[in-house]
Amino acid sequence: MTRWIEDWFGSKYYSLLYKHRDENEAKLFIDNLSTLLSFSANNKILDCGCGKGRHSLYLSEKGFDVTGIDISEKNIADSKKHENSKLTFYSHDMRNLFRINYYDAALCLFTSFGYFENDSENNKVIKSISSSLKKNGWFVLDFMNVAKEINRLVPEESIEKDGVKFKILRSIDNNCMKKEIQITDQKNSYLFKENVRTYRLEDLKLFLSKNNVEVVHLFGDYENGAFNEQVSDRLILIGKKK
Repeated sequence: MTRWIEDWFGSKYYSLLYKHRDENEAKLFIDNLSTLLSFSANNKILDCGCGKGRHSLYLSEKGFDVTGIDISEKNIADSKKHENSKLTFYSHDMRNLFRINYYDAALCLFTSFGYFENDSENNKVIKSISSSLKKNGWFVLDFMNVAKEINRLVPEESIEKDGVKFKILRSIDNNCMKKEIQITDQKNSYLFKENVRTYRLEDLKLFLSKNNVEVVHLFGDYENGAFNEQVSDRLILIGKKK
């Protein structure tokens, strides 16, 4: 079930396709979160679905004690090159429990949620993250704004980056946003897929409430702007564990 997740998110082509992601934007979001939630230097923070660790690394640079987890062993192998006394990484399936009642905050950023094929499996992710938090710990869930993504969905797109050609086919099927990524790298061809559930605000609120997390803040972008289903780029829920 998880094979495509590990293969795609751990591949060099995923990193190449999305290398345009703005590091300054990521840092701005972390800065805004740190201020809003009054993070302090002794706080322990869990970065869930950390990828190659860009958010974890910046959190560590700000002085927090950070743990990054990701299902991709390749991503974790890359991330471990940056480990220090306050920054550690582990290969871990987020559906499984990890350090119970341990963290002051847990972050699930840039749509690192919704990739399992049914609600029950995705709920396990929320349950395990909630379980990792101390009482009154913060849970930050940063998801795509599905309504806007569907409205602007491009069924077929061709992109070339560093001589590598990507053909991306997109569709909506059975409450799932699906991508098929066809790659041509010189004489070699590869095929990957990416599937994410089309969860909306009420769906995510329900996941959180079922797992003892009360939503306190709701934002629609990385500058803490108000959420509007029609125009917001992101759907960001910030809750506190009861």
